[in-house]
Amino acid sequence: MAIFIDTGNIAEIRKFMKMGILRGVTTNPSILLKDGLTGGLPEIKKRTLEIAKLIHPYPLSVEVTTNDKDKMLEQARNLASWTDNIAVKITIHGPEGEMHNLEVIHTLEHQFNIRVNVTAMMSAQQCLLAAFAGATYVSLFCGRVNNMGYNCIDELRKTRKLLDQFNLKSKIIAASTREVLNVVEWFEAGAHIVTILPPLLEGMLVHPYSKETVKQFLRDAQKSEQIAIRKSAEEIIEMPIESLKNDSVSVRL
Repeated sequence: MAIFIDTGNIAEIRKFMKMGILRGVTTNPSILLKDGLTGGLPEIKKRTLEIAKLIHPYPLSVEVTTNDKDKMLEQARNLASWTDNIAVKITIHGPEGEMHNLEVIHTLEHQFNIRVNVTAMMSAQQCLLAAFAGATYVSLFCGRVNNMGYNCIDELRKTRKLLDQFNLKSKIIAASTREVLNVVEWFEAGAHIVTILPPLLEGMLVHPYSKETVKQFLRDAQKSEQIAIRKSAEEIIEMPIESLKNDSVSVRL
């Protein structure tokens, strides 16, 4: 099991990498736009290389920006050539249900040995087909599944059971996190990886009762130190004068 962070923000990635808790990064055009990347492919490449170097050898998922079959292949091969820890994100199908995406996925994985993260999936059957096509990662958008009124836990369990049953290599990425609670629940349901936004990752770590407990520990430690200092001062005050003189002589000698 592993946690990926879903961001293109270098500072956020660096912060959590230093903690030793990340095993990868996922991005998409919407995330990069939100993080202020508006300079097209040159700026995407610059940020991608920065992130890839920062997290190496862990994987960084970068998405193609077209759904044209030939252009997807071209873009994917270009993205993968930037550095050796890139996984190319391809959506399960096109905006109008175009189905050539699976052909692209299969070609990239089997002909060009490029790792593909198949994204925007909402069901176990979509994940199964992507896995049959050879995808390294199958990303189930669990938060969006829940938003549609279904329980993503069922889809995760079915997906994991099918992958294990057919001995498929694909790893499940549970994506589109909405709550801190999602992470543990989705791991328990069978996700190999959960990708999570930085604020939710912070929410996993920082607990109000932990803060309260730490504050109490520090207060009590300070009180204990103050008591020790006061006792030491009282002992010196109560010490006989002759003893103090002797101690003074001993120190000079």
